[in-house]
Amino acid sequence: MRLHNIEDQKSVTPSLALSFLKEGNQRFVNNLKAHGNLLEQVNETKNGQFPFAAILSCIDSRTSAELIFDQGLGDIFSIRIAGNVLSEDVIGSMEFACKLAGSKLIVVLGHSKCGAITGACKQVHLGHLTNLLEKVNPSIEYVRKHHTNVDLNSLEGINLVANQHVDHTITEILDKSDVLREMYENGEIGIIGAFYNVETGEVDFIKTMFLENSVV
Repeated sequence: MRLHNIEDQKSVTPSLALSFLKEGNQRFVNNLKAHGNLLEQVNETKNGQFPFAAILSCIDSRTSAELIFDQGLGDIFSIRIAGNVLSEDVIGSMEFACKLAGSKLIVVLGHSKCGAITGACKQVHLGHLTNLLEKVNPSIEYVRKHHTNVDLNSLEGINLVANQHVDHTITEILDKSDVLREMYENGEIGIIGAFYNVETGEVDFIKTMFLENSVV
């Protein structure tokens, strides 16, 4: 969905922004791309950008948010880091996207068969990656406690941790960012959790948090 000016962007609600992503993923799954002319998009965005969403996703080469949601240049902010983990810099990027650049939706996007989540479950230690993977530990402990019959090193266990990690990350965003929490409580932004299936191309929207009725 191309937003051509700030007035377009202001008219978008969090739920409408979510509908853009849902429609885009359906186009992606059905191979019906709406954003093919990249040079045209370069021209349309040369004087400014008005993205409607900020998406935190993994660096996995199969999980480009622009592609799986069929969005073009200027449509979304894409924040990518292994395991879609949260850090102060990631939170700062979200604050920029929403408070300063006008985005209406934050998406935390996990995915199946995640290498970073697999590494965390297997307690991999490797340079700076060690500290990154430790951020997944709260979700590992949650799954270990609530799914006692699941092997954490199995694909089922890894995907359960990846799902829980999405939920945990949303909670952390609201706990750690006064800026984003205030915007959420005022109904200015929505926050959703989503999970991408690398085998089908489909996105499941697993947690939706909107308080749009608070908007004055």
